[in-house]
Amino acid sequence: MGEELFWMRDGDLRHGLAPENEAGEAIARSGFEPCLLAVLRISLGRAADDRITRGWYLGALVRTGHLARAAELAYTISDEHRQGKELLALVETAAEAEDLCGAQTLAESIPLRGWRDDALVALVAAWARAGERDTAAALAERIRYPHNWGRTWALLAKATADNGDTAAALGFAARADQEVSSYTFDGAGEVLALLMEVAAAGGDELRAAAFADRVEDFARSHSRTASSRSRPPSLAVVLAREVLTGELDRIDALLRTPPRPPVGAGPRLCGGALGGFTDQDVALQGDPDDVREAESHPLPNRSFLRARDLARVLDAVAETADQDMVLALADRAETLLDPGGGPDHSILLEAVTLLLAERGHVERAMTLADRVEPGHRAQRQAQIAARLARYGDTDKAEALAHAIDDRRAHTSALVEVVRELARRGDPDRAEALTHSIAHRSTRARALAALAELSEPPRARRLAAQVLLLDDWVTAMPVLERLVPRAVATVADQMMR
Repeated sequence: MGEELFWMRDGDLRHGLAPENEAGEAIARSGFEPCLLAVLRISLGRAADDRITRGWYLGALVRTGHLARAAELAYTISDEHRQGKELLALVETAAEAEDLCGAQTLAESIPLRGWRDDALVALVAAWARAGERDTAAALAERIRYPHNWGRTWALLAKATADNGDTAAALGFAARADQEVSSYTFDGAGEVLALLMEVAAAGGDELRAAAFADRVEDFARSHSRTASSRSRPPSLAVVLAREVLTGELDRIDALLRTPPRPPVGAGPRLCGGALGGFTDQDVALQGDPDDVREAESHPLPNRSFLRARDLARVLDAVAETADQDMVLALADRAETLLDPGGGPDHSILLEAVTLLLAERGHVERAMTLADRVEPGHRAQRQAQIAARLARYGDTDKAEALAHAIDDRRAHTSALVEVVRELARRGDPDRAEALTHSIAHRSTRARALAALAELSEPPRARRLAAQVLLLDDWVTAMPVLERLVPRAVATVADQMMR
């Protein structure tokens, strides 16, 4: 059924049908803020709720000016790994909110050294983006662990390049290249991909191409199993950049290239100092005519480029590639879509289906949706409707949503249509559509989506309805924007 629909079903079962009298419609009719806060307090009750220590809520506290309170709650988490993860997220959120001093103070207080180091790495880029290049460089020198050094200097180089200081960016990039060349680690591909972007920003396309080749070499040398789940995403970054410049040569070459056999999977040729083939070379054994034939056609079941890699490329270029390039990529993706191809096949099938839908090729997208397992087909149809709405065809999206047989997938699609109608300036039609949703939980989600994009008086009225139909969690994104003090109100009420 899909994770989203599973949780929607759970909410529907717990909350039941929405009342016919449109619960909450008369509450806060004028959008008066104190009325909305009163409804919030009533809906909270007095019971403690562990959701106030989850990352999405802690982030809301930080964004509304309560970093210390968020940190205090994070430190109550007993699991060290989860605590470190949440504290790192708070540092990143505070940096995004431009509270860099507070973010650094919190980063340096993190007890686990690994998480503290990761937090300081994030702050290096944040200080650089804020124009504090010297502060960022000084902080970069303090990073403790060698596997973070290359990434730190590469992030600093990228942030500096984004600020327009090309000369300084190239200097930082050279330091990152030195680090990644002297210390091999799993994230080296991502560092090289960042350095490719820095070189391109500086106008050095030859150097950018050299970094792109090194990313490919790294991906080849770290392809050890038949599964691509653990393969780093850096190769997709390279391929996406080339697609956006109109180049498909590397993708086509990788589609024609068989993968290296896993370690211990039969005869291997020696390389390195003994001669033979390197990681960049491909050894195709057999008759030369067969080899030439293999080189001239993609080999879907044997290509080095896996379904998951190409799905990442499609996702990266979905909104920016031109139409001809999108269709060319879709054609290539279909060569990798083998029946029974496992989870990687499903990921690519979803990516190409939604890419075609958002570009207006609905019939082709629906044909691909028919290849999904029956239990997931309705969810894919709902995703197609959502993409149609997102890219402007709200009429066709609504028609498709109403044609979906599965009720939960149907209402999931309607929620997205509501969101897009509100985004495009038709709130009355959007609100009318929410009334066709039968269950409380799902109607609350639709109202929350509408409220996020509405003017404050209307948004507060809708938020009050959300609170009465569902709970504070569903209303929180709206409350954070409309009534920032509502976020702290939740913590105060829960911690009494």
